[in-house]
Amino acid sequence: MTAQTALHQTDTTSEEIRAVDETVARARAAQARFSAKPTQARYDRAALAVGWAIMEPARNREMAELAVATTGLGNVEDKVAKNHRKTLGLLRDIREAKSCGIVREVPELGLTEIARPVGVVGAVTPSTNPVATPANNIINALKCGNAIILSPSPAGAQACERLIGYIHAEFAKIGEDPDLVQMVPAPPSKVKTQRLMETVDLIIVTGSQDNVRRAYTSGTPAIGVGTGNATVIVDETADIEEAAKRIAASKTFDYATSCSSENAVIVLDAVRDAFLKAAYAAGGRLLDAAQTQKVKEALWQNGKLSREMIAKDAATVMRVAGIEVPEPETARFFLAPADAIGPEEPLSGEKLSLITALYTARDFADAKDKAWRILLHQGAGHSVGLHSTRDDRAVELGQDLPTTRVILNQPHCFATGGSFENGLHFSLSMGCGTWGGNSIDDNLHYRHFLNITKVARPIPPRAPTVDEIFADYWAEAGK
Repeated sequence: MTAQTALHQTDTTSEEIRAVDETVARARAAQARFSAKPTQARYDRAALAVGWAIMEPARNREMAELAVATTGLGNVEDKVAKNHRKTLGLLRDIREAKSCGIVREVPELGLTEIARPVGVVGAVTPSTNPVATPANNIINALKCGNAIILSPSPAGAQACERLIGYIHAEFAKIGEDPDLVQMVPAPPSKVKTQRLMETVDLIIVTGSQDNVRRAYTSGTPAIGVGTGNATVIVDETADIEEAAKRIAASKTFDYATSCSSENAVIVLDAVRDAFLKAAYAAGGRLLDAAQTQKVKEALWQNGKLSREMIAKDAATVMRVAGIEVPEPETARFFLAPADAIGPEEPLSGEKLSLITALYTARDFADAKDKAWRILLHQGAGHSVGLHSTRDDRAVELGQDLPTTRVILNQPHCFATGGSFENGLHFSLSMGCGTWGGNSIDDNLHYRHFLNITKVARPIPPRAPTVDEIFADYWAEAGK
């Protein structure tokens, strides 16, 4: 590197840092005005403006088309559905939520809890959901009185920028400050993302685990989410046809861009043949050993997932991998048999494609052990699924496996991030707890964007006696 080149790089870095600093300064000023005389109505109105910016049908479709065109990932119709459904569900979740002023009184303890904004939020978002994930973060941030600055992936920047333009158009209708919602100046870069992480009040990271680690070491309070490698079990009591339909619907949605897409299915021996028949009817094609090898060679190039294979339709997968399957016109996803688990078997990890690893288990205990080993290899803390009529087995998985979600009898990618058919928070960012190296074990939601101030008043003394505390222990162990 010449001295002139080094000087140019230094100048470029300084310009990038200065541009981010100016963006943050505008966000701080806007947030100070936004929260100076806070009202729940204003916060809610701003959040609804963002919801309509993405959900208005013509804009939704335009942004979905732009996302697919610029990232090369997924398909338009599913992105339209995702943008609509995820946003609608989030708005339902927060509709009655208090996020401004006094949010809780506990008279018997003399406590009053007051919701306070965290300030300026930075959000790093992935190319897999370049519209839905930013919108989710923006709505949560505004609901709580914050400003937010997005740092999208380079591939997703154009779609994210379009979303912000539509948000600002909605803000103009209600007289809201556009500086509340910004993006790092285009084009995004690692320098800009790093500077954003270092200068905001809270950083939210969805996607790259490198970005998650950088966020946690940035010196700024951070919420990162973990790697998905969803593994589902089909046991001998399951409604096999329904299980196959659910798995097919989830695996093929947006061509498996979701971190909750079924990456491995563990089927008990007793129902393997029935499951494969039902999966075939749902569009699943079982690969033989030679086809599986071709898929592995095509999907992993120099140890990394190939852009030609990830989030592509079934026809593209077959063409790129050079495989032929029966009735290819109705093929929707592919089941690749696997035995090994760990670094030596790439099929046991996340694939971001229409390829699902197929494992067979002797019984439920064997299936649970295989799921445990897959999670420890990749995806610890994220989620597992179970298709079964045995609710006790779902509880058993929740007690024994390193997972923060057990999804029972549901299409996995629709359920983990919240659904109108379950009680989880609608979100596109799933915390994985300490198993996944994360600071949260919940679906990211509005309470993660708040500080809560507690007013503590004096109350009558509540000190117990020593006997009250130790009586049961002394009875068991003696003094």
